[in-house]
Amino acid sequence: MLNPSLNLTSTPAVSPTANPTQIRLIAIDLDGTTVGESNQMTPAVKQAIQAARAQGVQVAIATGRMFQSALRFYEAIGLTLPMLTYQGALIKDPTTEQIYRHLTVSRQSALNLLDYFEQPELRDLLSIHFYINDSLYVRQITPETELYAQRSQIQPHAVGDLRKMLVDHEPTKILALCDDPDVIDRLLSSLRQQYTPAELYFTKSVATFFEATHPQVNKGTAIQYLAEEMLGLRPENVMAIGDNFNDLEMIQYAGIGVAMGNAPDPVKAAANWVAPNVELDGAAAAIERFVLNVR
Repeated sequence: MLNPSLNLTSTPAVSPTANPTQIRLIAIDLDGTTVGESNQMTPAVKQAIQAARAQGVQVAIATGRMFQSALRFYEAIGLTLPMLTYQGALIKDPTTEQIYRHLTVSRQSALNLLDYFEQPELRDLLSIHFYINDSLYVRQITPETELYAQRSQIQPHAVGDLRKMLVDHEPTKILALCDDPDVIDRLLSSLRQQYTPAELYFTKSVATFFEATHPQVNKGTAIQYLAEEMLGLRPENVMAIGDNFNDLEMIQYAGIGVAMGNAPDPVKAAANWVAPNVELDGAAAAIERFVLNVR
């Protein structure tokens, strides 16, 4: 049985722009939203997703994770829509392997970012990840990379100079990791002054992850493509659930945008509703409230 008490700790934000009965698509983030410290979806979240699907509501994963890292969650809940991975840079159907969208960071932009990251004052603070053809390439295996790879359940490839990977390829995403969130904040602020949104898209998926993608890439544009171009839906037919700055655009796009209780305040402020945090199955609470009508 679904647990109606899950939404007791939630707080309202602004009024929803969609009627719950109009929701035909739920876009779910993974880490910090439907996947907590255990690195698994809990039974409550899986049950809520399956109950929504039983009512004819489709569910799609929208994540910053690699395609190969997100695949086990897709399979665990038996989804059928294409997955939106790398912040939406890669939209791919796991069943047919058809790629609907793949937008990459240009070679020159990747080289410029690498030059910036390798400045003497930054080089030893950052672990740089290049994602190419759904594989992870790094200069060297750092402790931060090891933790990332363990959680993502992927194998990184240490190649030394990352420039050689750009001879024949363009990255789907570039990630800079640092265990000091202040360094990431300064990085984000500095690079947003150097590049316009028409040149590159920058975001944080967690406090210690700086991410760069093609300028047209974010979860909002990815959900819009899936909803409107592929499914013939409108924003009021969509509910999006996320927990961090990389979820902001899809929360703003959706008729019902839900922020998790563990989200930063600016993300909560943009949402229609704030759910309990991930460890309290807040995503399940949101689905119960807005799709299953459990109050």
